Amino acid sequence: MLASIFSSRALLWCLLLLSLASSNGVLGAASAPPNVGSGYKLVSLVEHPKGGALVGYLQLKRRTSPYGPDIPRLRLFVRHETKDRIRVQITDADKQRWEVPYNLLQREAAPPVTGGRITGVPFTAGEYAGEELVFTYGRDAFWFAVHRKSNREALFNTSNGALVFKDQYLEVSTTLPSDAALYGLGESTQPGGIRLRPNDPYSIYTTDISAINLNTDLYGSHPVYMDLRNLAGGGVAHAVLLLNSNGMDVFYRGTSLTYKVIGGLLDFYFFAGPTPLTVVDQYTSMIGRPAPMPYWAFGFHQCRWGYKNLSVVEGVVEGYRNANIPLDVIWNDDDHMDAAKDFTLDPVNYPRPKLVAFLDKIHAQGMKYIVLIDPGIAVNSSYGVYQRGMERDVFVKLDGQPYLAQVWPGPVYFPDFLNPNGVSWWIDEVRRFHDLVPVDGLWIDMNEASNFCTGKCAIPTTHLCPLPNSTTPWVCCLDCKNLTNTRWDEPPYKINASGQTARLGFNTIATSATHYNGVLEYNAHSLYGFSQAIATHQALKRLQGKRPFILTRSTFVGSGAYAAHWTGDNKGTWENLRYSISTMLNFGIFGMPMVGADICGFYPSPTEELCNRWIELGAFYPFSRDHANFASPRQELYVWESVAKSARNALGMRYRLLSYLYTLNYQAHLTGAPVARPVFFSFPDFRPCYGLSTQYLLGAGVMVSPVLEQGATSVSAMFPPGSWYNLFDTTKVVVSKGEGSVKLDAPLNEINVHVYQNTILPMQRGGTISKEARATPFTLLVAFPFGATEADAEGAVYVDDDERPEMVLAEGQATYVRFYASVRGKAVTVRSEVEMGSYSLQNGLLIEKLSVLGLEGAGKDLTIQVDGANSTVIAASSPSFSGADAEQQVHHDVGSSKKSVMVEVGGLALPLGRSFTMTWNMQIEA
Repeated sequence: MLASIFSSRALLWCLLLLSLASSNGVLGAASAPPNVGSGYKLVSLVEHPKGGALVGYLQLKRRTSPYGPDIPRLRLFVRHETKDRIRVQITDADKQRWEVPYNLLQREAAPPVTGGRITGVPFTAGEYAGEELVFTYGRDAFWFAVHRKSNREALFNTSNGALVFKDQYLEVSTTLPSDAALYGLGESTQPGGIRLRPNDPYSIYTTDISAINLNTDLYGSHPVYMDLRNLAGGGVAHAVLLLNSNGMDVFYRGTSLTYKVIGGLLDFYFFAGPTPLTVVDQYTSMIGRPAPMPYWAFGFHQCRWGYKNLSVVEGVVEGYRNANIPLDVIWNDDDHMDAAKDFTLDPVNYPRPKLVAFLDKIHAQGMKYIVLIDPGIAVNSSYGVYQRGMERDVFVKLDGQPYLAQVWPGPVYFPDFLNPNGVSWWIDEVRRFHDLVPVDGLWIDMNEASNFCTGKCAIPTTHLCPLPNSTTPWVCCLDCKNLTNTRWDEPPYKINASGQTARLGFNTIATSATHYNGVLEYNAHSLYGFSQAIATHQALKRLQGKRPFILTRSTFVGSGAYAAHWTGDNKGTWENLRYSISTMLNFGIFGMPMVGADICGFYPSPTEELCNRWIELGAFYPFSRDHANFASPRQELYVWESVAKSARNALGMRYRLLSYLYTLNYQAHLTGAPVARPVFFSFPDFRPCYGLSTQYLLGAGVMVSPVLEQGATSVSAMFPPGSWYNLFDTTKVVVSKGEGSVKLDAPLNEINVHVYQNTILPMQRGGTISKEARATPFTLLVAFPFGATEADAEGAVYVDDDERPEMVLAEGQATYVRFYASVRGKAVTVRSEVEMGSYSLQNGLLIEKLSVLGLEGAGKDLTIQVDGANSTVIAASSPSFSGADAEQQVHHDVGSSKKSVMVEVGGLALPLGRSFTMTWNMQIEA
């Protein structure tokens, strides 16, 4: 019983685990038989009459029968869309096929298929070159490759396998160097770490199955991978996206990668890089930049499925305040609802007058409140949300009637977010609910979509559904029959769905159901959560006039432009603690940088030691939330005193770094740069870090090295070459030449977080709520290489009115400051360059101290110049040197006789909104 309660919210995952154990992750049942296709011949290739592209036509060489008849004639479309991106699309030449709708994922359209042939000037050259990428091809049999123009390196080459294109089976393969490091292809929990392992299964199809299931298709569909290769000692990266929403298996064999897709078309995008950061920049410029998050979203969040009444919620907030643990956002799972119905309140346990009074109180303090909504709408004739949906005909259909499923309220219909009426109805329901309860964000869950039943169902006539007082509400109580009479419910090729080649409609919407304009669920299934996130984003942006916050479970290519993500139903184990890092880092690559796992585990009860270590790690997730299952014992961070101590320590540092995290959010919104990123993003030439999955970076130069093993009181950490200063005690430094690992002390209540040389890190005093922490003065932590006599460092900070929907620099609403520091011999200079300074000046933001690491000696001869400030203002701030006697404790992986000190310039009152220049000399005592 409890094992089922602890499970994923929709599936009887225990059954799936049995199947997984028997299959041991092998995809043999999904492997194609021999001679599945014979390939195509290129019969014509012309320049598009409007220029800027090639159009070709392919003729089938020989028919084959496995997985259905071949499509006899294909169209090839090739376009250099930017200097660093090329698109290669292959589709039916005579009939328009399903593709990801352009109104969901906006991009430049390919020419429509009309059945006619596009004519133009014949293209006879052997290659089609852009500024950075080159398309090459063969005619008989047809193959194509994409090369890097600078060195002719093949990034993708299909010449070793036949192209197969059937109505419900597409196959194409590329060769790969054996030493290429691949990342991505999700969502899945990868026990081997972030680097893809040859022969592990990679199936892509949105599925509600607990994230404890390894190497299995989970909640999101992201058919994109990054390829990092070390060429002559330098790391060079590119990425490949197959934009297709149909289910697929991807077979990675080490020297090859094969796609087997059950519909749609082959629509490839290649991104040239050459660095990991530029790859993500190029990728998000095409799929949509990550959504800007409000400042408070980077605070700490607390949730539990099982806050049965408002008094419990009030007690949780009070518990955090009494324990002096930071807390910004309190959440309700579905406990606030009336009988689990969306957009309702339980009149007994969450009476509206008392809830609104509670929200008025916490809003005045700066706290926020978020609730869950599921897509399933209860079939209930007295329920207004259902009535209005039926009136506007907004639900997904099967055989002309709304498709009946079962979720938490019992029988439900699923809104169709591809239907314009469905979107406008949803927007209106969000508005109505917000008028009822002034929530600050929405959590959209179960949107794969999840269904407790399978097939075509009816409301039973012999028993009630849901069963009264049932302790297993996830067990199907509808009368259902499997659908096996259509090729959509039983396609000829079975992907490895749920890790066991399950039916595509297993515990979700039947794949023969239809959306607006007859779109098949078979094609649009993996877009459901994406389309819901877009509609929810529109709703919040329209009604509040503020920056929306949405947390979604199911995701697709482009979801990061609208929502944050958590990694789903995990388990309170040491293994799941470790797995959370790889999943988080993958989503940064996918363009969803606001991501985190359920801290301490969703179920069952974590040990006290594990919860200590998890909050130490989770305090440095981009999205930091404790969340537990109703059947688990309480695990708020104040429940154990030792966990409370760890929380105060780790979250205390997080709240000092909120301005830094928020600046990373701004940079992500501009360039896609992940907030949390693999170490190779900053050190692509450092091959030992290519598979590193137990440490990661926040931004370019803050390293998080958590304890991930039970009973450990130290960490064996890898540090790329350079100087790394401990943020909790900056007198401790690791000086690395990248040779081996470094053993770091890690007592129970401590985590190792280091800042890299050449970094200027903006920090504040912190606090227990972001509203207060963000108003405190800044300290600039300047990290030079240990013992530096000639070096540079830089950093930046972005501050704004985070209530604004858009995150752009605008006078009076935002300020962006770049910081620069240099040491030349004994001379030290620290300066700033300010853009749009009035917002910071209006809000009285100040810099009170500089802490400079890595220098030798003591400071003297201080001078400060501030734009627009007179000498009396600066003199009144009483600047002074300190800390010259605080020699650093150095851990070398090579010998060194240098000593270094921390120099502090305190007593400052520098306006953040005005550029300044500060200089002094270092005096070395004999």
